[in-house]
Amino acid sequence: MAKEYAKSFYQSKAWKSTRGAYLKYRDYECERCGKGAKIVHHKMHITPKNINDTRITLDWKNLEALCQECHNDEHLKYKKNTADGLIFDENGDLIK
Repeated sequence: MAKEYAKSFYQSKAWKSTRGAYLKYRDYECERCGKGAKIVHHKMHITPKNINDTRITLDWKNLEALCQECHNDEHLKYKKNTADGLIFDENGDLIK
């Protein structure tokens, strides 16, 4: 589930269009491992301060097509104290 400040962004037509076009451009292939990608990850994470900056949110230079496993690994780098067995969804939110 998206963080509260980002919910409207992830539901926006601009994001849905960008996300779909980017995945298609990358042939739905994870840019790290080559498996099937279903997540478009923001390299520079979205925050309340940059949520309205299209250079962060919509610019393809800040995007990366990832599979679920690589996306989980990416977010686990920042959550080193996360308990085993927990993963992150496509929005980077923790799933129990």
